[in-house]
Order: sequence, then structure tokens, then C-alpha cells
Amino acid sequence: MTQTVSPRRDLRHEDRSAWMPLALVVAAWIALYALNRSLWDWVVHDVVGLEAGSNAGDAVQFFLYDTVKIGLLLVGVIFVVTVLRTFISVERTRELLGGRRLVVGYALAALLGVATPFCSCSAVPVFIGFVAAGVPLGITMTFLIASPLVNEVAVVLVGGSFGWHVAGLYVATGLTIAVVAGVVIGRLGLERWVEPFVYETRLGAAALAGRRRSWRERFSIGRAEVAYILRKIWPFVLAGVGIGAVIHGWAPEDFFARYAGADNPLAVPFAVVLGIPLYSNAAGAIPLVEALHAKGVALGTSLAFMMSIVALSLPEMVLLRRVLRPRLLATFAGVVAVGIIAVGSLLNVVL
Repeated sequence: MTQTVSPRRDLRHEDRSAWMPLALVVAAWIALYALNRSLWDWVVHDVVGLEAGSNAGDAVQFFLYDTVKIGLLLVGVIFVVTVLRTFISVERTRELLGGRRLVVGYALAALLGVATPFCSCSAVPVFIGFVAAGVPLGITMTFLIASPLVNEVAVVLVGGSFGWHVAGLYVATGLTIAVVAGVVIGRLGLERWVEPFVYETRLGAAALAGRRRSWRERFSIGRAEVAYILRKIWPFVLAGVGIGAVIHGWAPEDFFARYAGADNPLAVPFAVVLGIPLYSNAAGAIPLVEALHAKGVALGTSLAFMMSIVALSLPEMVLLRRVLRPRLLATFAGVVAVGIIAVGSLLNVVL
């Protein structure tokens, strides 16, 4: 007599068998992260013989330590967030935001922007999808600002580099920028400055997956996303760490303290303007922030520099120009820039 095994039982067995390899990888990740600094201190100073405190010794140690640290953080956070993201989609996000009261909508849009981050290349389709589905313009803008500005990679890297109290302030101020900017844009009634084809777009019914994914499938999606994103961003990470290492090892401390210190009232606006033309992401910008802060740049100024890179980059502006007319695009950039300058100045006072 043939014994049949239910699909649900097979799924539970597959789930259990997927957790053991993951537990071993997590244990190895924790060990590598804990030993990272001491390992490279030993290699650079004891094995290679570069003196601690020397320009070359500090630069090489910074490059190796930060590259591994950021790599480990990226692998961990991308994997975890991707697995969580298998439970939600752009369509589901759009459904959650549509038809909400404005106060609830803005708050929910900001939180969902953090929980469901999309890269800059997704800005246009996400914008079209939200607006065409009836999500108010201001709420859509709040989502688009919060998504790159307070994404999970930025939060984890800020916390790992400067402490979780700083990461908490970064999250709070970043969400505030997203909500306030969205409210301002919504109150100005700028819908007429959206390209007309956006409102003419007709959306089909969202095709949501009906079957339940196993944990093995979710973990496989997470591993694939880690490999895909790392391949895309490693040049930016290495460039950022390399520039940060040069600043860390050879740049004169008094130069940055004089021109970008907390006492200079123009330091934050200058940092924001400087960050706009740079194309990077939080992973590539954090090493620059670390190096600049170590050389005397106020932390608020350094974080404002990073915010302008991830929220106001030129590639993002070019993509958004496809759906926003110049007046609305300029208003969007101006409101966000003012918010970043205000936050950077505030953080210089409280940190």
C-alpha cells in the first residue's frame, strides 16, 4: 500500500532542513565580525610591519578593516531584508498606502519606505504605480524620500560605525525629512507639474502569489539578492573605502577642522551641495563619513553629506525628470535639501 505524504508535511520538512546551514553561516558571520579589527591590526602592524599611527599603517588598516566590516554588514542586512521582503511586494505596498487618511498615510509611507527600500532605478515605476493607483502626491513623495534616505543598509552602517544612538537619531531625523517634505509638496498642490502620462496610466489588477513559499525558497532568494547587489555596488564600496583610507591616513586634520568644523555655519550647506553630484550609496558613502569625522568634520555635517548623496544624487534626479516637470523636480530637491541642512545643523548641536 502506497503511503502518501501531504505537501504541507513536505514543506515543513524542507523548512527544518534549511535552518541548519543558515545557523552555521550566522555563527561564522558573528565570529568574523567580532575578530575583524584585531585580525587586521595583527596583519598590518605585526605581520606586514607598518607602524601603528603612521600614515601608511593607518590607511592600510582602515581600508582592510572597513572593507571587510562593510562587506559583512551588507551581506547580513541584504539577506535578512530580502527574506522579509518576500512577504510584501510593490503592489501590496501600494494597496497599504491607497485610501488612507492623510496623517496615517504620511506616517505609513515613511515607515514603509524604510521597510521596503527600492533602488533609484525603481523610482520611476514606483512613482507611476502609486500615483496612477490614486495615492496622493505628497504621500508618494514621502515614500520615495524615505526609501533611499533611511534604508536598512544606511541604518546598520551608521549604527556599526558611530553607535546605535546615532543611528536612532539618523532614523528619526530622516523620517522627519521625508514626512515634512511630503506634507509641504502635498500642501502646495503641485499635481499639475506631474507629467500627464502618469495620470493616464492604467494599472491592471495586482497579481499576488497565491502559494506559500518555503523557508528554503526564501533563503535562496536572499542569497541570490546578496550576490546580485554586491556585484552592482562593490566598485562604489571599494572607491569609497579607498578615498576614506587616503583621507584617514594622509589628509591634514586642521584643514577639515578649519573649513568643515562645527564652528563654520556654512559647513553643512557646503557638504550638501558637494554630495549631490556624487553617485554612490550608503555603503560607499559611510567610509567617507568615517574618515571625514575622524579628521575633525562635525558628525552632523558628515551625515548631511551622506544624506545628500543617497537622497539627491544626480542619477535619481535624471530618472525622476521622466515623470516630474522641472518646477516640481526643483521643488522636491529644494525641500529635501533644506531639510537635510536643518537636520545636519541640529545633529551638530546635539552630538
